[in-house]
Amino acid sequence: MMKKEFVSLIVPPKEKVDPAWWFAIQEDKVLIQQESSAATIPRVVDFVEFGLEVLRQHYLGRLDGCHCYAVEVAEGVTPPHGMRFEGLRQMYGRMDEYMFALAGRALQIIDWDRTHQFCGRCGSETRTHATERAKECPKCGLLHFPRLAPAIIVLIRRDREMLLARARRFTTAMYSTLAGFVEPGETLEEAVIREVKEESGITVKDIRYFGSQPWPFPHSLMIGFTANYASGQITLNDSENIDVGWFTVENLPSQLPGEMSIARKLIDSFLESPNSRAA
Repeated sequence: MMKKEFVSLIVPPKEKVDPAWWFAIQEDKVLIQQESSAATIPRVVDFVEFGLEVLRQHYLGRLDGCHCYAVEVAEGVTPPHGMRFEGLRQMYGRMDEYMFALAGRALQIIDWDRTHQFCGRCGSETRTHATERAKECPKCGLLHFPRLAPAIIVLIRRDREMLLARARRFTTAMYSTLAGFVEPGETLEEAVIREVKEESGITVKDIRYFGSQPWPFPHSLMIGFTANYASGQITLNDSENIDVGWFTVENLPSQLPGEMSIARKLIDSFLESPNSRAA
């Protein structure tokens, strides 16, 4: 897939002339066009064409030169003909990852705006900052930026094996890499060591950065790592996982995470490496 270029911007264009992508949010759902099995974001010059009242609006920036907006519409509003509101999880895998990421960005920004109408320090009504992605308190000056929750996700290797777990929250028999939120005052590497120990009972070494991915469920930033097994035996010493085990290319679980997820990218990177194959 050809790489697209997204430029994040705060200040919208003075005039709406060309068609733009409109990410319309109703509660926690996104407005999409009903086209076969794909999920398509509407593209029009101005959202007023749909005749829906806008509660709040944010300019996101440009995707390959095309303007992008996030708007919130009221609960219970009927979508335009041929469209529907759909949850982000139901859209996963049905649109390209650039548009999915932008839908997630729009959802997070609208949710942040909705939940930061008043200052958490003094209780005064906030206002949208003119040049920053922030809500500003006119009384005490406190800036409220969009919330992000950093979480580590790690692929652990032991020779030709990788460590995968089936979480209790999974509704299917899917196995994935270990992950967890970073605690205050903790480095990312310390979070990797702690989460792996808590969820599997083993210790790791040679922690290396792999990549990152915004994960808007609801506002996480997944920071990916690889690590090597150091010592210990697998023990299920927390309530998060049903099963944790070592897997090889020849002995994979029946279900793995979706291809767009960083968890799957970590797994595929290991499976494609020469070290995963038998000599």
